[in-house]
Amino acid sequence: MDWVALLVAGVFEWGWPVGVKLGQTERGMHWGWIGFAIVCMVASGALLLYAQLSIPMGTAYAAWTGIGAVGTFALGIVVFKEPARLARFFCIGLIVAGILGLKLVT
Repeated sequence: MDWVALLVAGVFEWGWPVGVKLGQTERGMHWGWIGFAIVCMVASGALLLYAQLSIPMGTAYAAWTGIGAVGTFALGIVVFKEPARLARFFCIGLIVAGILGLKLVT
């Protein structure tokens, strides 16, 4: 259950960069998206705290940030039409390998 909580924490970690990006418009701040970002930050942090009850802190933090980075990378490509270059996918693959490696040795 601890790794499930950590995975969900990582998914919430995707929400705050998206909320911040969509919350900044040419016409000013869109407070609904900023509120979404804040809710995601709080939920992500709370689930990370729970996961750290049984997963070592360094492992949990590294996996949490990795899950957040991988998901945000994917959302950037799919939703925001960011570049999908092979080199970027290779580097993200290294992050995924690191997360899986941490899971296997913990």
